[in-house]
Amino acid sequence: MSRSIAIGATLTLVFLGLAALSFIYTPYDIQSFDIPNKLHRPDAANWLGTDHFGRDILSMIMLGARTSIAVAVLAVGIGICIGVPLGLLAAARRGSLLDELIMRGNDLVFAFPSLVIAILITAIFGPSAINAIIAIGIFNIPVFARLSRGAALPIWERDFILAARVAGKSSLRISIEHILPNITNLMIVQGTIQFSLGILAEAALSYIGLGAQPPTASWGRMLADAQTLTSIAPHTALIPGMAIVLMVLGLNLLGDGLRDWLDPRIRIART
Repeated sequence: MSRSIAIGATLTLVFLGLAALSFIYTPYDIQSFDIPNKLHRPDAANWLGTDHFGRDILSMIMLGARTSIAVAVLAVGIGICIGVPLGLLAAARRGSLLDELIMRGNDLVFAFPSLVIAILITAIFGPSAINAIIAIGIFNIPVFARLSRGAALPIWERDFILAARVAGKSSLRISIEHILPNITNLMIVQGTIQFSLGILAEAALSYIGLGAQPPTASWGRMLADAQTLTSIAPHTALIPGMAIVLMVLGLNLLGDGLRDWLDPRIRIART
């Protein structure tokens, strides 16, 4: 196992563990305000300090991890479940009108920055975690559609695909039984990358008030609440900021490590 996978998996598992633990335990109830103890620096009672409402920051980080991970996982799931079938369909119908429509639709989505699309959708339908998931998921669709189509096209020229055609298998069956298993590794790697981008997008939307709404905890909103407190209580901004950095770093390292491990050409080149 490479160092990238080890470090990335460790960082990712730490935050996944915090998110899972938050379902059954947090040190304090974040819906209970303790104004007399606001803006306390980390100590034995509050390991990561308290915010401007006296809430325990460790508890907020744990619940914020749950929100960020849930949004990112569902958004990536939307991209995979819709984008991959579209990409496989376009590859199976290469050069047809259907292929052209799918690819031009992807170009249309890519013409707008992902954050702008997310802001537009959440501004129209209202700020919420659900709308943030839909907004981020929509941008993931063309990412996986393009990637799966590009990966599938050369496989359609392979001899075993020709043999499957001679055996009378339909394009749909070939795509499911032969094409999809051969591009799964690539989808896994891309999924980890999009997962990290989903974490960033959720934080950005929450920061500007278009993501998860109170009382749901969110790292992005923690940063927004702390932006005027950095001079008197820098820990209120540094801790959620570092949580975002470490989570994204872990996912990117994990994705890079998986790419190197799953691609036999890279393994051979390094041996």
